[in-house]
Amino acid sequence: MDTSLDRQGRVLTRAAVEAAYRHVARPLLFRVDPEVAHHGTVVAAELLGRTPTTRALASMVGYAVGAGTLSPVELLGMRFPHRVGLAAGMDKDGRAAATWGALGFGHVELGTVTPRPQGGNPRPRLFRLPQSQAVINRMGFNNAGVQAMAGRLRSARDQGLVAIPVGVSIGKNRDTPVEDAVTDYLTCVRVLDGLADYLAVNVSSPNTPGLRSLQDAEPLGELLRAVVRAAGDTPVLVKLAPDLSHAALDEALDVSLAAGVSGIIAINTTLERSSVAPEEAVLAQAQAGGLSGGPLTFRAREVVRQVRARTDLPVIGVGGVLTGSDAAALVEAGADLVQLYSGLVYAGPTLVTDATDATSGSG
Repeated sequence: MDTSLDRQGRVLTRAAVEAAYRHVARPLLFRVDPEVAHHGTVVAAELLGRTPTTRALASMVGYAVGAGTLSPVELLGMRFPHRVGLAAGMDKDGRAAATWGALGFGHVELGTVTPRPQGGNPRPRLFRLPQSQAVINRMGFNNAGVQAMAGRLRSARDQGLVAIPVGVSIGKNRDTPVEDAVTDYLTCVRVLDGLADYLAVNVSSPNTPGLRSLQDAEPLGELLRAVVRAAGDTPVLVKLAPDLSHAALDEALDVSLAAGVSGIIAINTTLERSSVAPEEAVLAQAQAGGLSGGPLTFRAREVVRQVRARTDLPVIGVGGVLTGSDAAALVEAGADLVQLYSGLVYAGPTLVTDATDATSGSG
């Protein structure tokens, strides 16, 4: 149990970490190409999970800036230590599966992974919009393939290093015709059997040609029914786009529920550019790809609210979480869990703590 002195020490440590990130680490990272900075972060997290000594160091960091009293959540047949997790897109290949829990996350979603390795779209493909606290990415499911992901996850689990629920986002290869997409998703399900705590069916990335057409009623129903059957006891969630109209979202939800999914992830990145800061509008319009971060803050809440009104299934809220209050607002809108990604670029590691504190005891 934390003593008063211990809690005071944590507060001071968190303040120091936040100041160090804002005034030292972030300015240095922002001088580096965004994708290089991203890759470096994942490599650093991977290295922290390599040995007992480095894992202990990661745990010390996580403890020092950690949350106060945690509120575990029972969901999808498993126990989450708290509501806040790391969204898909950060650790596409599961390189740091043994580390994210030690660093304070309550769950992690790896991927998106595809059956075969692919390099993704040409560089540059990742852009910061600091005034909007946003990111544009057109990565294109760059990953080492599902076999590589499965090997890392199997090794981490065999060594007892996976301390939090691990979901895996699955998708299709870029060169697989949309009409053959089901085969790609089922390959991922088969290879990940027994390794993922849940599967997230990504049909909403704007960076793979034709992928979003899988949100239409007929192909979505076919895909989800096949994945749910193949996954057996592993929960299957579907991740939907923020750009669906109210009616199209309702239709996609009805199809998903009829297919037997276990939950909904709302939302993915957007093609909209209307909410970026005026001084960044030209850059935002010039760069293709999915926009995430601050411009999605209110849209994420709207979609979560609509999803919650339509279903009692578990909902994971993603998008525009820049503060602890943003995380709490997603939970108030109806999310059971919250995921972070772009907000970490601007707020740094203490965002995990702030979001966890703000959502502990919620619901």
